[in-house]
Amino acid sequence: MLALALTAPLALAGATAASADDIRNREYWLGSSGITKAWEISQGAGVKVAVIDSGIDASHVDLKGAIAGGVDMSGSGNAKGTKGVGAEPEHGTLVATMLAGRGHASASATAKGATAPAKPSVGAGPDGVIGVAPKSEILSVSVWLGSDNPSGKNIDAQIPAAVRWAVDHGAKVINMSLGSTSTAWPQSWDSAFSYAESKDVVIVAAAGNRKSGSEQVGAPATIPGVLAVGGLDKDGTASVDSSSQGISIGVSAPAEDLAGGLPGGGYARWSGTSGAAPIVSGVAALIRSKYPTMTAAQVINRIISTAKPKGNGTPNAIYGYGILDAYAALTANVPLATANPLGSIDDWIRVHRRGQAAPPAGGSTVTTSPLPKATFSDHAAPVPLPAAGLRSMEPAAIVLGFLALLVLVLAAGSTHVLLVRRRILASDGPAGGAGSASDGPAGAGPAGAGSAGDGPAGDGPAGGAGSKDAGAAERAGHKH
Repeated sequence: MLALALTAPLALAGATAASADDIRNREYWLGSSGITKAWEISQGAGVKVAVIDSGIDASHVDLKGAIAGGVDMSGSGNAKGTKGVGAEPEHGTLVATMLAGRGHASASATAKGATAPAKPSVGAGPDGVIGVAPKSEILSVSVWLGSDNPSGKNIDAQIPAAVRWAVDHGAKVINMSLGSTSTAWPQSWDSAFSYAESKDVVIVAAAGNRKSGSEQVGAPATIPGVLAVGGLDKDGTASVDSSSQGISIGVSAPAEDLAGGLPGGGYARWSGTSGAAPIVSGVAALIRSKYPTMTAAQVINRIISTAKPKGNGTPNAIYGYGILDAYAALTANVPLATANPLGSIDDWIRVHRRGQAAPPAGGSTVTTSPLPKATFSDHAAPVPLPAAGLRSMEPAAIVLGFLALLVLVLAAGSTHVLLVRRRILASDGPAGGAGSASDGPAGAGPAGAGSAGDGPAGDGPAGGAGSKDAGAAERAGHKH
């Protein structure tokens, strides 16, 4: 099972909560990332962004009218996903306010006898957190992260269910400010991310933080097609603590000294790519609002193509394609992309899960890949012979013929062996007489008689000749 955690080493753990009347001044990224200027073109109206996180406090004053729906996938939250769950229950509210906070007008400004300020062009008032896409709508999907879930439902099941629910409920952008120390992800996630890809949804994920143990980018930011976000400090340099590194990083955004809303109406300073991710998700919402027919691949392409390059080469493992520029992403002349420049989960599945599962189409659940068709042609089964054919004399005749042929072969072989043996015996007779003569003393009668025992009288001189030859041979040997 993959262990996931929220990607924000929260500075609020030892920091004093900020007040509403000074929080807006802390949102330095609105200017440095070109967001304030981008609001002249789009504020995210009509776009739903799903926040898969620890749950969102919908009652926060800066989120009034922002929450369009929700659900709990942990089994430990409430039905609408508005109860904080997991090790950091405040995390989801921090993320949501940075993404789609409306801000608010202070009570003192609207008190009896006071002159009400002119309605701002962006947000509900000058105080509190104003999000990157203040007219977008949020879908809160709560999941349990960072500790053991009392319901027993693990993250391998929660994440795919959360992604599918978000897609089915109209999310055009999904923000995932969570991650792991592993670059791999469970196979159970494949079909959900493939489903989101098939439904043209932009998924943005935090790259992770070194301070919380993520030296390299972890899942889900490593999934092909997902826009992974690295973290910057206030000077626009890669954050040492609040970022990680990896080739899957697509763009970088502010991740230090951030400000966001807390459950119950409070505020806090915090850091981490958990805060950088909603900045980028908000920009994606601005683009989708301005260009509603633009595909998810084209939205991602605009964000990374207009980023300000930084680091050694483009892309690189520290900054990705560069530093986020919201205004350029909305206005630059960027060629339309025909495919997601960050890859495709469907393509990855076909290569790496080959023979295991096929990516779903049209929302169907994943199914086993069909077996390939046979490359050989089928043949009809053999037809048994009729009973009459089995009584035919043909089989018996064939067997007898083979037996006769075998007898002939054996007879011919025996005859050949006898003839060869006779030739050998015939040639051995004279050789034997000479041999016997050579074994005895020169001219010895017994040897000649022995040799002549089978022949007529008068064979003795032959024995003598044999002895003479042997003697000559012996003399020749000694001479040599």
